[in-house]
Amino acid sequence: MKALKQSSAASFTAVTLVYILAAAVGIAVYRALPLSWWLSLLIADAAATVVTFAFSLIFGNASVYDPYWSVQPPVILLAFAWGRELTVLGILLLVAVCYWAIRLTANWAYTFGNLTHQDWRYTMLREKTGVFYPIINFVGIHMVPTLVVYGCILPAVYALREGLTANMGSILFLCLSICAATLQGIADIQMHRYRKNRTTPFIRVGLWKYSRHPNYLGEILMWWGVGLSVVCAAPHAWFLLAGAVANTVLFLAVSIPMADGRQSRKEGFAEYRRQTRMLLPIKK
Repeated sequence: MKALKQSSAASFTAVTLVYILAAAVGIAVYRALPLSWWLSLLIADAAATVVTFAFSLIFGNASVYDPYWSVQPPVILLAFAWGRELTVLGILLLVAVCYWAIRLTANWAYTFGNLTHQDWRYTMLREKTGVFYPIINFVGIHMVPTLVVYGCILPAVYALREGLTANMGSILFLCLSICAATLQGIADIQMHRYRKNRTTPFIRVGLWKYSRHPNYLGEILMWWGVGLSVVCAAPHAWFLLAGAVANTVLFLAVSIPMADGRQSRKEGFAEYRRQTRMLLPIKK
């Protein structure tokens, strides 16, 4: 096990196999359930997450879950699109989600070293929660994000199943999603370059010059674009925006405070925070 975890190739292969198994379990569970499609999908998604969680315990590394955020949506959407006659809206949703997913998964693959490395947030939670960490690991690290992204992808699945047609509002909001995923990608590239040649305690170039979290801004806008594009086509389905709301709350209430809390240990953070906005890359 130690040799596997220390090998980049073996670790990458292991994670890939975990996700193939998780997808297979999810599909099997969905097909076996005689329930409404959205409830069957929810249970199948949870089952796939349990598989991923089990292997995070086997490898002793909660970061086995990290790619789930970007792998889950295209797998679900492509499964529902298979064999279905797609409308223009369905095709555009597939393009937007797959573009986002490929870019974000590629970013994970670029930063993935091996299974000896775990996201600093998970390590911090383990240290702070002690004996309660297994519960935090399952609920907070695995299941809550799964439920959030389930809510985010639900509008697109609904649009495919209902054969919704696009209108100008739908197209405009999907353009927002594409731009948001691109913004997120640019922010990630700028961060990678900064980390390779770190000369200042805080990144202050490009999108990061005036924003502390432009990558999170892109992630938030991505799912508002998807949700609103569907609601424009089906205003009665406004409740499908719950996923975008939950995603926004997750970043504002959890991800951003944790990131800022870690950065606050550095000298000069107060001045850095005074000069920058939380999300918008616009001068104060």
